[in-house]
Amino acid sequence: MDRERIIVLFFFGLLALITYELYAVVAPFITPIIWAILLAFLAHPAMLWVNRWVKSRSTSALLITLAVSLGILLPAVWLSDTLVREAQALYATLPQASTKSGVATAITWIRQTSLGARIDAILTSHGIRLEDELREFGTQGAKATSDYIVRHVGAVAGNIAIFGFHFAIALTTFYYLLRDGESWYEGLRDLTPLYEEDKQAVFETLRQTLSAVMRGLLLTALLDGFVLGLAYLVLGVPYWELLALLSAAGGLLPIGGTALVWIPVAVYIVFTAGWGHALALVIWAGASLAVIDNIIKPLAMGHGTGLPTVALFFGLAGGIEAYGPLGIFLGPAVIAVFAALLRVYQRVYFRETPAPAPAAEPAEPAKQPEPVPEWHRGLWRSGQKR
Repeated sequence: MDRERIIVLFFFGLLALITYELYAVVAPFITPIIWAILLAFLAHPAMLWVNRWVKSRSTSALLITLAVSLGILLPAVWLSDTLVREAQALYATLPQASTKSGVATAITWIRQTSLGARIDAILTSHGIRLEDELREFGTQGAKATSDYIVRHVGAVAGNIAIFGFHFAIALTTFYYLLRDGESWYEGLRDLTPLYEEDKQAVFETLRQTLSAVMRGLLLTALLDGFVLGLAYLVLGVPYWELLALLSAAGGLLPIGGTALVWIPVAVYIVFTAGWGHALALVIWAGASLAVIDNIIKPLAMGHGTGLPTVALFFGLAGGIEAYGPLGIFLGPAVIAVFAALLRVYQRVYFRETPAPAPAAEPAEPAKQPEPVPEWHRGLWRSGQKR
């Protein structure tokens, strides 16, 4: 084995080893880094617009990062404060629910509803007192809730700290991607051993796919929150603004989605307003979400990807199965890049050979001048003598 081959094998072996070690270093933070990359794709047009006015990439990236952080933190703080206050109020009412006055109030409220009256009649016919069952249920529920809070309060605090740390990493990565992402992008393109037109096809497909999926997902989540919040407002559901925000956040989830919010709300409406209002919410949510998820979302996501609807469907479903929540973006991206590579393969290795040019017809031989008759030459010489 010659020296040059040894050097090549050593270089690529060392490169593979260092790449693996680099992945081991970055692996604990891979999720916030990927979210930062996706958010940078979405915010890149805003970065270009701000940079035209500010004339400084660092300042422009800092302004956009502050705007994004405030746009995430302020609703999160408001939502957390609202949830904490509601949880405290609920926790305070649990011990009271197990007392006689609390049970009597609950019994009165249950019996005022049509469903509750039917349940009470069925239990009474079987010799079961609703007061005793409800008091026992309230006591056990209060005890179980207290035990759960005591056991998990430390874990909740730790998860909040980890989330804050990952959020800071995502924002830091997002800032540097906005400021220096274009140079890194071009450097990665230069390292790719493809023809320039093939690089353009692959990288532009990836960029357009990620941007389209991100825009489509955010658009449909906002529409989900709007249509469901409108239904909550019309039906008189308390804290409808909070529920609308939770519904919009649920629209971003790959599993469960908005059903995690509006189904419990429908159950609540059954006990407070009756079956008619609950059925109206179910019909409205089913019809509106079917239009948003099956028509608007594929159109919004597929507009920039160029993928057919069935390919986008399998990209979303298979991506979620393979990569979890990030599969919403990675699945369509994999399919789009695969399609781009197929186009490159077809263009490079199956390019049609040009048809051979038709053989040129032999040129006609130049016409030789006709010989001058001898008598004409004699006339020409006699003219010269004269």
